[in-house]
Amino acid sequence: MLKKLGLAATILVGLTVSGHAETLKWGAARDIYSLDPYSYGDSYTLSFLNHIYEGLVRYDANLKIEPALAESWETVSDTVWRFHLRKGVKFHDGAEFTADDVLASLKRVSDPDSPLRGNLPAYKSSKKVDDYTIDVELSGPYPLLLNDLTNIHVFDAGWLKTNNSEKPTDVGAKIEGYATYHTNGTGPFKLESRMPDSKTILVKNPDWWDKTSKSNIDRIEFTPITSAATRVAALLSGEINFTENAPSQDLPRLLAQPELKVMERTDLRTVMVGFNRKPKLANGSENKFNDLRVRQAFAHGLDRELIQKRVMRGKSRTAGAVVAPEIQLLTEAGAAEYPFTLVCTTDAYVNEEELCQGLVNMLSRAGFKPQLDIAPTAAQAPKRTSGKSDVYLIGWATEPMLDSYSILLQMMQTKTANAGVFNWGGWSYPEIDELIVQASTEMDRAKRLALQTKALQMVKEEIVMLPLHQQPMAWVMSNKIDKIVQLADNKPRHWLTQFSE
Repeated sequence: MLKKLGLAATILVGLTVSGHAETLKWGAARDIYSLDPYSYGDSYTLSFLNHIYEGLVRYDANLKIEPALAESWETVSDTVWRFHLRKGVKFHDGAEFTADDVLASLKRVSDPDSPLRGNLPAYKSSKKVDDYTIDVELSGPYPLLLNDLTNIHVFDAGWLKTNNSEKPTDVGAKIEGYATYHTNGTGPFKLESRMPDSKTILVKNPDWWDKTSKSNIDRIEFTPITSAATRVAALLSGEINFTENAPSQDLPRLLAQPELKVMERTDLRTVMVGFNRKPKLANGSENKFNDLRVRQAFAHGLDRELIQKRVMRGKSRTAGAVVAPEIQLLTEAGAAEYPFTLVCTTDAYVNEEELCQGLVNMLSRAGFKPQLDIAPTAAQAPKRTSGKSDVYLIGWATEPMLDSYSILLQMMQTKTANAGVFNWGGWSYPEIDELIVQASTEMDRAKRLALQTKALQMVKEEIVMLPLHQQPMAWVMSNKIDKIVQLADNKPRHWLTQFSE
């Protein structure tokens, strides 16, 4: 078994560079939500679209920020950053990349209706200095702009206008557009075809500006295979030669296959339980989850060590400390036999169906009356984003910031125009908000982290979210793949992948 630990675990299996073109047959656990990277804040979808679109900067093979569509940058003042753009870059349709494209993209992603606007929380405006220079103005001093920009993909301004796509789409609100099914990026691969829930095919972009890439992949066939058993069978038969989501229960069998390679580690993503915190639940009944004692009883009813051993096969890392109040808390809060619906998906997290069934069993024994509502993410996303879920699961990998400010801003802060985008429960803690706002403009890293740590401690005490574990990740591939980079963000970067001859 090939196994590396640490935040930036890079697996290099041989260093032979081959000129032989290869097809990567990617068997995925689920489909992406859209071809529009601004349509939903889903890191899995954004990971795939990184093969088509690019940002001004990107993370390298060690999760360090490096230039991409911007060659360099500097701060003009405390609130203005100047970016010098790369010349000679072409979009897939042949259009030249200029400052106008960056301005149009920043306007689109920061639109009030953009689901991704929370990924640029300090953004105020931008202006063109010349065709290859732009200034980005922020609402105040802000230390994480470059981290944010790694996930802000750049569109062709003319393409957006021609195709009436200057406004973003929204998966959660079921708003589609031309960019939902078509692409025009600057990245290493072009879209050849897409059949949602069936197959998406990318082909190599021979005009990609980054000539340092040594990948010999000329075609990616991305096929969603939601059934774990079917995905394993496809690996064994050679129908697919890569998956980023191998089922834990099948790893011993896959490890025994000489024609396959297995790579395991723990993901950055923490899977958590979220609570509806509005006055009423979706069915109109009084919401007792606003009582801390009920949330404490909920936490006490879960055996996270058992989840780690049984459901996750010992592969996950248990997150947070177990809250252990007396079980009488439910009775004291008047919530004995409290009924609620747990909203889960079938295709978002590792062993999620088994995990949710386990949660239902544990909570039933703890005095609750949970009802499981489980379905594919496409059906569940509107329930969660609209605040109509009583209790739900959500995973968070602190992307694109790779900093705890990410989850504080986007999930814990009171919902406003640029904050609380994933505050689906409607909670509000002014003291936590104040700490997050202070951290947002604190340029001294040690002081900023101290503010964020204090806010996270309050989140833990109030059980705003209930962490379960950092989920495991396991990639399986053909042994013909010589080089592949696996990082803790669980994002395949196939412009770095190499096959042997």
